[in-house]
Amino acid sequence: MVRTGARRQVVTSGRYSANVFPILCDLDGVVWLTREPIPGSVDAVARLRAAGHRVLFVTNNSSARVEDQEAALERIGIPATGDVLTSAMAAAGLLEAGSTAFACASAGVVQALERRGVIVVTSEEVDSGTVPDAVVVGWHRHFDFDGLHRAAAAVRGGARLVATNDDATYPTADGLIPGGGAILAAVETASGTNATIAGKPFEPMAVLVREWLGSEWSTDAVMVGDRPSTDGRFARQLGCRAALVWSGVTAAGASVEPSPDIACADLAAVADLVLDGQLPASTVLTGG
Repeated sequence: MVRTGARRQVVTSGRYSANVFPILCDLDGVVWLTREPIPGSVDAVARLRAAGHRVLFVTNNSSARVEDQEAALERIGIPATGDVLTSAMAAAGLLEAGSTAFACASAGVVQALERRGVIVVTSEEVDSGTVPDAVVVGWHRHFDFDGLHRAAAAVRGGARLVATNDDATYPTADGLIPGGGAILAAVETASGTNATIAGKPFEPMAVLVREWLGSEWSTDAVMVGDRPSTDGRFARQLGCRAALVWSGVTAAGASVEPSPDIACADLAAVADLVLDGQLPASTVLTGG
């Protein structure tokens, strides 16, 4: 295994075996809720890793910097250095180094853009008439009318509109709150433009996972998530298996589309099935 710059690449001599394969975990609603661990999740990750499974955390939450997400996982007992992939990273990958962007978003997006070599323009520069090459929208708590006006005006002026994700809601320990998709809807409405969306379930995030994991192994993976419209469709985008958990936005027994390969109470139950060899065989799914 080698790490180049901010990216990790896996180098191995062959495919994963039928019993050892990558596990892709959503964070919010699967591992934690507002960074409070869901019971059994920390031990589940440890058990999967001890059995040889590569665990990557693939999240549409673009608000925090990568090292802050890694540190938060470390605090609950999950080492995660180099194992967190965010929709901010996928969004930054859509822009060219040396281009300019206005971040209608939080620090995670700004960091991803800067690491990509994108020049981040300030609110003051937009207010003075600067039109960036792109506007990148992500979930953030300081969204207000002025931010909406800046983002929409820049897009109407010719900036490309990119979004980290279009999730309408975000799960917390106290229930659902508006997600990045709610903010994006306002910008799309005000600008009259549809965004290119980078995060799950769309192809830019799939490209990021394949770069990190190796495209020849991505179809062997299991994507564990709580939102079929995002995580289930993302599994189809990758061509891997989908595991749905009921610890986040989806209620137990709900009728969902696409149908997961397995549905369980939580990550701990998924780990039990994986370690007992009870998952269905890997199949290449299409669509998404």
